[in-house]
This record gives sequence, structure tokens and C-alpha cells, in this order.
Amino acid sequence: MNVGISEAQLAELSELFERGPVAVLTGAGMSTDSGIPDYRGAGTPPRNPMNIAQFTEDPHYRRRFWAGARIGQNRMNTVEPNDGHRALARLEAAGRIDGVITQNVDGLHKRGGSRNVVELHGGGGIMRCIQCGERWTRSEVLGWFDTLNPGYAERNANAEVAPDGDALVTEVESVRVPLCPGCGGTLRPDVVYFGETVPVAVFDAAAELVSRSTGLLVAGSSLAVNTGMRLVHKTERLGNPLAVINRGPTAVDGRPSLAVRIDGGTTETLTALADALGA
Repeated sequence: MNVGISEAQLAELSELFERGPVAVLTGAGMSTDSGIPDYRGAGTPPRNPMNIAQFTEDPHYRRRFWAGARIGQNRMNTVEPNDGHRALARLEAAGRIDGVITQNVDGLHKRGGSRNVVELHGGGGIMRCIQCGERWTRSEVLGWFDTLNPGYAERNANAEVAPDGDALVTEVESVRVPLCPGCGGTLRPDVVYFGETVPVAVFDAAAELVSRSTGLLVAGSSLAVNTGMRLVHKTERLGNPLAVINRGPTAVDGRPSLAVRIDGGTTETLTALADALGA
């Protein structure tokens, strides 16, 4: 067994699965072991993520986004799923979970082998035009950025990478922003920004996973985002238990529905769980 979780904790967590499949909700702490920093984890410096009003209304913020996206892509190209992602894929293959609901936009669950993934906040690998709705891959659009801004990526290659996978660059005022080649409209990542709401159909897919489960396991999330708490409330209305694996405090600590609380990393805990359940 992995040393990060005690025998007693593992027994408590395994017991959650005795009545049937459990729904799983993951957050940024799921990907820290893949090298993507967390916004709210212990020891993380305060950061304010860009909101939708800033992106749509302020050219400076759009330049900053595209600059950070381009430099961050170099780092993201080296990021791989960790054993926690693979453990969830193993649990799905064994019928212990029906899929994964994630607040992350990094695509690591699918790359780690999970088949049914509900991405609450969208996927960072797709860019779309706000005006006409046409879509392109992130790498394709960043190629246009390089054409518009020759040498930029090389000059800023050592910038720090932010929790959303983009880089914290300072040389932004000279940046030329790629536009939609069809209509000249503004391009944006196909994600839910702060200030936006999760699409109804996406939330309904997540709620359906919770509805047919016997409990909810939260992995790597402090549950500071309202959408995650809505799924917690749905679990409680169903009378199902809640389990949380997270480094540091969460919004549900102390709630009566919380059956298992593990203050630790997701990788070692989920790996031990998959092993214990024979997945």
C-alpha cells in the first residue's frame, strides 16, 4: 500500500464503494503532481484569474492572455497524466465509477484513460470565435500567434507558468493578437471563465452522474467554486455520503454528509484505492 494513506483511511474510503458506483469530482489539486500549480493549494501565492469581462472588454488583458497561452504551451507540451489520473481510469474500467466530473481544463483525464469525462469548465485545447462560432485547436491558433509575433516565444521562454497552464509574462504591450480568419472576430478559449456560468447541458450531464451514484468522491478541490457545491448539495439531497481527498481545508469540512476526509495528495490516495478495490 502507498505510504500516503493509512490502513484505516483506506478502509473508510473503500467502504464508500460497497453499495455501487461512486461519482467523482476533481479539481486543480488533481493535476499538481503533473506539474500544473494550484490556485488555492497550501503555500500557493495569491493570484486573481482573468474574468470574462476583462477578456472581452480590455485589449491589454487579451494581449496578456495570448502571450501567456503561447509561452505556457511549451510547458504544457511536457505535462503528462499522473498515477492519480490513471487510477481513476482503472476504477472506471472496473465499474467502480461511471466517469469523472472535472473542474480542470487541462485534458489530462482523457489522456490518462478515462472514457466518460464531464468537463464543467470546458477544454483549454479548443479556441472559438466569439462572433461566428468557428473552432480551431489551440496549437493551430498559437501557430498564427508565432507568425504575428516572430521571436516572442523564444524571448519569454523562461516565464513562470500559472495554475491555468498559461505563463506569467510581462512583455505584452507589443503583442499582436490572432483573430478569426473567417470573420475577423475575437478568438477565445472554449472554457468557462470566472464570471460565466457552466452550460446547462454540461451541468445536467454532471448531475446525472451524481444521480445514479451511491456517493460523491471529491479529489483535489477546495470546493470554492459554486458548481462543485451544487453537486455536493445534490448528493446530500439524495442522502448519499461524501468523501474528500484534498491538501488543505475545503468548504465542506465539518458537514454531516462528510463520511471520509483525507488531508493528503490525490495521486497516492487514488492509486492505493484502485489497488485496494482490485481495479
